[in-house]
Amino acid sequence: MGSQAQVESNDSTLSSDEIHELLSNSRRRQTIHVMKRDDGTADLSTLAEEVAAWENDKPVAEVTSDERHLVYTSIQQNHIPQMERAGVITHQRGELELTDEAEELDIYMDIVPKNSIPWGEYYLGLSAFSLALVAAVWVGVFPASIPDLAWAALIGMLFLCSAAYHVYRSREMLLGDDEKPPEFRS
Repeated sequence: MGSQAQVESNDSTLSSDEIHELLSNSRRRQTIHVMKRDDGTADLSTLAEEVAAWENDKPVAEVTSDERHLVYTSIQQNHIPQMERAGVITHQRGELELTDEAEELDIYMDIVPKNSIPWGEYYLGLSAFSLALVAAVWVGVFPASIPDLAWAALIGMLFLCSAAYHVYRSREMLLGDDEKPPEFRS
């Protein structure tokens, strides 16, 4: 399909490359986060204050006019035009609004934290462990007093617990699902 393969969606106009480009900048992610959190809209001035507060690790009330102005100018001149061209927001007189295209960005926010393994590798390891366990049960390594169904239940529970935790962690990484964006959470 090439590097310009379209994201699978009925009316999608964003390529994977465009989505990655949009999400590669923290201020664009933070802008999208605030808008998703606040029902799809934001006032540019308020947004700039909040982003400046996160970037300077201080409450909004302590943000200086210079800090707010730097963020405001950057978002207004660089990030809003790029997000408008991509079709994920509309902008009129300082009021921003998400479009339906912005929903496509959620699937790209599955972040692997430091000192962690990617989920695909985790499930590969869990599958290998499960097959090794089945082979050990088959050749009689474990006592016959443990029913075969117990081993199947154990494997099922391992996958169920892993998948539940995976879903929980993935939801934590979504933009707009918490007061702060994922990169500013402890």
